[in-house]
Amino acid sequence: MIEPILWREIDIPSEFCTTERVNHRTVTFGGDIRVGDLCNSKHADFLVYRSVDNAHDEGGMKPCFMGAFTAKGEPIWRVGGNGTQPSRPGPVAIHDIDGDGRSEVICFWYEGHVDAPPTSMANVVLQIRDGATGRVKKEARPAPLRLSRGEGPNWVHQRLLITNLQGLEEPRDFIVKLGAKVLAFNSSLDILWEYESPWTQYGQCPAYIPAVGDIDGDGRDEVNGGYFLLDHDGEVLWEKKLAPHTDSVAILPWDNGRMRAVCSGHGHVLDANGNVVLKLGGDLVPHGQEVRVGRFRSDTDHPQMVIRFNGHSTAVRVVDVEGTILKQLDLNPSPNNTGMEVVRWNGKEGPDVLYNGGMLWDPLSGKGVPLPGLPQPKAIGRMDWYHCIPADVCGDQHEEVVLYNPWMAKVYIYTQADNDTRAPHTFTPGPRQYNPRLMD
Repeated sequence: MIEPILWREIDIPSEFCTTERVNHRTVTFGGDIRVGDLCNSKHADFLVYRSVDNAHDEGGMKPCFMGAFTAKGEPIWRVGGNGTQPSRPGPVAIHDIDGDGRSEVICFWYEGHVDAPPTSMANVVLQIRDGATGRVKKEARPAPLRLSRGEGPNWVHQRLLITNLQGLEEPRDFIVKLGAKVLAFNSSLDILWEYESPWTQYGQCPAYIPAVGDIDGDGRDEVNGGYFLLDHDGEVLWEKKLAPHTDSVAILPWDNGRMRAVCSGHGHVLDANGNVVLKLGGDLVPHGQEVRVGRFRSDTDHPQMVIRFNGHSTAVRVVDVEGTILKQLDLNPSPNNTGMEVVRWNGKEGPDVLYNGGMLWDPLSGKGVPLPGLPQPKAIGRMDWYHCIPADVCGDQHEEVVLYNPWMAKVYIYTQADNDTRAPHTFTPGPRQYNPRLMD
């Protein structure tokens, strides 16, 4: 593995940060972060946001502050104020959703003048904001959103995912995952369809964050929820209670490039019709907390699966397309023992590496490399670890590691030691940036 170096350490503008007393400590922090080309300059910009409530303990995900800044830490714009750490990555995305050639911010937004309990979404609106200025371009109050109310273990995971439901050259739609519901919208904020899962119990419910991708090859995205697969028009392609703890899912190429639904529960891989392509089973995967797929070997075109198979533990298994266990290893611990991500560290030719808890890993050799100069988290509260968004911010055809801790006020970018790029080159955000996996 090429040695990682700290390419850039970015201070979140001080006026974008807030200070709280948390667990007997005074902490100054930014919040959750997204990366995109907000200024349409072909360079990476950042967006930090906070919510009015802590979603895990107190209610819904209701963003009330957003601040945009450059890779040099220069402020671009800000809206709203105050807010706390949202406790989970939430419903904010950066993408050119209307096709005008300029990035937008698509998000929930808190309406403070509307009285509603913390668990009610009656005071949340859906917005599209101009990425360069923050001004509101479109706003809607869809009834399925505002009538939603927190219930069940899946409520604390709320996400907005850019989705190509029309089969266009670039996605112009998005879905909202809200508890047991999936809501689909177009760029005019018209609701296209909605789906609600019948399963809501902890450990027996669909994936916390669904995944989108074209699994049937028609040019339009499907939605994999682990217990269901929805077609681009919301039609249920299959629906079944697959396995307990189907916490993490994906739609990715698997065997001979075929697109498959990957599901962490008991280590499943399924086709578009719900047929099982691979099942590791409950003995090998009793609690599939996280699953990631990458090509960690450069001598084969087939990818491998890395699955955190026993809940919030450090233990992972590496599996090939035949279901053979290639390696079992313990990754380094992180405060929640989650946060794995595949990084295309060596470009398209590979091999990929695995990020976990401030280290890069070759999961097949079991060797890990710490990221230099990265402060250790100090166990403040939930989400107190480094979240990873892989992105080619240097324009060198290799993905860098973009890291942030929602309880801190910095962004760290790591690149390869042999990269002599001193300034950012062309940055073109894609699905791994506008739909980051982050925490499941």
